[in-house]
Amino acid sequence: MEERFFATFIHCYFIAFGVVIGGTIIGSIGSFATGDPPLTAMGRIARSLRIWAIVAAIGGTFDTIEKFEKGFLDGSTFDLFKQALLILSAMGGVKTAIIIIESLIQEDLS
Repeated sequence: MEERFFATFIHCYFIAFGVVIGGTIIGSIGSFATGDPPLTAMGRIARSLRIWAIVAAIGGTFDTIEKFEKGFLDGSTFDLFKQALLILSAMGGVKTAIIIIESLIQEDLS
C-alpha cells in the first residue's frame, strides 16, 4: 500500500472523531444558552451526528460510490478494499467519540 493511504486513513479517523466531539460540545452550548438540559442534548446530538461524521470523513458520498463502482465494474478490488478501510477508519473515530461522550454524560448512546 502506498504511504499516502495511511495518512488518509489516519485523517479519516480523526475527522470523524472531531465532527462528533466538536458538534456535540458546541451543540450542547447552544442547548444551555436556550435553557435546555445540555447533557441530554449531548446524547441526542451525538446520536444524530454519527452518519454525518462518517460522510464528512470520507469526503462525501459521490467519490466513494465512484470508487466502489470502479472496484466492481473494472475489477479493481484494491480500490474497493481501500475505500472499505477508510469507511472502517471513520467508523472507528465515531465509536471512540461516542464512548468518550457516553462516559461524560453517563448515558448509553448505542
